[in-house]
Amino acid sequence: MSRNADPLVLDFVEWVAREPRAYAEVIATWKTSCPRLTIWEDAADRGYVARETIAGVGLVIAVTEDGERLLRTNGR
Repeated sequence: MSRNADPLVLDFVEWVAREPRAYAEVIATWKTSCPRLTIWEDAADRGYVARETIAGVGLVIAVTEDGERLLRTNGR
């Protein structure tokens, strides 16, 4: 499996694809004390998710077109 199809990144992108997630929820759910396990940051760096501000909601993390393509390509 290539770096772009990392299973944990796929899991994360699939989780976000269900609905845009509040930034605080992402941090709480996907936080880690291991600096080598940066799943949500990796997904953002690769362009699979993006930070957006929604009026009345605040900062959210949502799947991008590249993220949707990643999920389709990997059968998710």
